[in-house]
Amino acid sequence: MDMESQGFALGDKVMLVDRKKRRYLIDLISTGEFHSHAGFVPHIDIVGCLDGAEVVSTKGARYLVLRPTLEDFVVEMPRGAQVIYPKDLATILMIADIRPGVKVLESGVGSGALSMAMLRAGAIITGYELREDFANRAIANVRGFLGEQALKNYHVELRNCYDGIDATDLDRVVLDLPEPWLVVPHATQKMKRGGILVAYTPSITQAVQVRETFDERWTSERTLEVLHRTWHIEGQAVRPDHRMVAHTGFLTVARFIGDVQ
Repeated sequence: MDMESQGFALGDKVMLVDRKKRRYLIDLISTGEFHSHAGFVPHIDIVGCLDGAEVVSTKGARYLVLRPTLEDFVVEMPRGAQVIYPKDLATILMIADIRPGVKVLESGVGSGALSMAMLRAGAIITGYELREDFANRAIANVRGFLGEQALKNYHVELRNCYDGIDATDLDRVVLDLPEPWLVVPHATQKMKRGGILVAYTPSITQAVQVRETFDERWTSERTLEVLHRTWHIEGQAVRPDHRMVAHTGFLTVARFIGDVQ
């Protein structure tokens, strides 16, 4: 029986949604209570509820109970570093062709948002991270959302990727670093032919420097950004929403083909 068809249990993550569509992520514990200005909901009242059930606070406020998606968790999870937004995570999975069994070097891991997306797609990840607090947060977030078993394919090392890469036979290299162009020469020594490198950079000047690093051993280079615009639909009133998630970062991707024969 899959998790979605069972009621919530102690230890599960739960998303509470109020009447104004505000979302609250909680972990169910036996003595826990969710508090707001509208009273509180004992966690035990949620245990046994199914997805889509409704619970009522001590002051009558109503909350929809949902099992959080990966998108929910990435947006609401504890973080140290700024996370990569879901719109960019989805695109990285596609352009890097992340699939079961691919061997990925990820640097830096930040709060673990990209790690979780790639692990759930079946990747085997070696992560390089400079800061121990970020590394610990990423591991905790992976464990918290994907479970302990996910850590079998997730190995985070405290080290500087600019100094070199020890991992070998890499299928993918995914970089979220201030100067990813410094890693490209190391990647050429450790990647399989046909491997893919993706660099996430906030500014276009960073993306340009990455592109300038690719030589004849690389092909299919491109740089793109992802814009996410929602629409207001209410009866016959249909228009783009006034706010949108526009620029967050540039994605630069290239494929490694090795020395020209």
